[in-house]
Amino acid sequence: MFGPAIGLAERYAALLAGPAVEQGLIGPRETARLWDRHLLNCAAVAELIPNRGLVIDLGSGAGLPGIVLAMLLPGAEVVLLEPLARRASFLDESVRQLGLGNARVCRGRAEDQAGQLAGDVVTARAVAPLDRLAGLALGLTRPGGLVLAIKGAGAPQEVERARPVLDRLGARDVAVVHAGSGRVSPPPTIVRFTAGATADSGPGRRRRRNAPPVAGQQAPGGERS
Repeated sequence: MFGPAIGLAERYAALLAGPAVEQGLIGPRETARLWDRHLLNCAAVAELIPNRGLVIDLGSGAGLPGIVLAMLLPGAEVVLLEPLARRASFLDESVRQLGLGNARVCRGRAEDQAGQLAGDVVTARAVAPLDRLAGLALGLTRPGGLVLAIKGAGAPQEVERARPVLDRLGARDVAVVHAGSGRVSPPPTIVRFTAGATADSGPGRRRRRNAPPVAGQQAPGGERS
């Protein structure tokens, strides 16, 4: 799954099992299943993303899947978008220690970055229910760009509940897909859809699209609980 990036993946696993647990970003019980439940699960998603363009990992947390994608897609630029200070600090340190020149951390809320960041692909894992996540993700996606929401076995039901919101936001080609079949068991379940060309896709969408990306911005009002 990781190929030549296996050394980076092992170093990242050590960061997750150590500092991430100490800082409360990963539960202690997760350390025994970092590879099968987290790292391999996220690595499988890379097969759905071109090795180029701008990838935005929405609500990056401890960097899953954003840091994994940066390892496996060296031709892409990966923005780790995270509003909480302690998580953003861990991401900054992880990017530095791993030497990921194609990744950078943007501290901020998706609502505030809409119209400032416009990704070719937006990823999200364990961020919000799909009916809320759709607006946040589409606000960060260029017209015709791709949203990949990593979900669980209930993804088809979640899509049906979110269908009115997806239709209103102009999401196209909505599908539930799997990645890494035959290599990861079980393969991750992903809700995939495309941003419409002209839809008002979420908060702040009508703001300037071509504004330069904002790096290291502090979230308004400081860290949220």
